[in-house]
Amino acid sequence: MHFGRVIGKVWATQKVPTLKGARMLIVQPLTHTLQEKGHPLVAVDTVAASPGQIIYFVMSREACKAMDESFNPVDAAIVGIVDEISLASDASAGGEA
Repeated sequence: MHFGRVIGKVWATQKVPTLKGARMLIVQPLTHTLQEKGHPLVAVDTVAASPGQIIYFVMSREACKAMDESFNPVDAAIVGIVDEISLASDASAGGEA
């Protein structure tokens, strides 16, 4: 899984049948410290994410399996919305354990 931030939406009036009704969002991949990493990509939204939210997404075969119809042309799928990130190093720096 990878972290990302939703930075936009894609509207497509013509889609293959397996993507009918699916929302597509533009995601900026992030590091575990939430720094931008690489180039933005398009991902199918399976969790009703919104612009600005930190999400986690999967790619390749795992992205295909996130859809109802597993035989589809999806390369990336948003599978979760991040509520909080806590690293082990946070506790040693005086944060809660």
